[in-house]
Amino acid sequence: MSEEPETPATEMPEESAEDIGPIHPLQKLLDNPWLLLALGFVVPFLSYTVWGWVELLLTKKAELP
Repeated sequence: MSEEPETPATEMPEESAEDIGPIHPLQKLLDNPWLLLALGFVVPFLSYTVWGWVELLLTKKAELP
């Protein structure tokens, strides 16, 4: 009797890149953790900096007594 061993249900055959199809550019972006880390620092820094500049420009001069 030559029976092939059964593969466990947890093991799934690996799919190659050709089987999956083209990768969306947004997925490529989100798969890069270093780029996401950099964006996590740069985007809040720039937005709060611009917000601060706008607040300074819109602030009226203080009237001295």
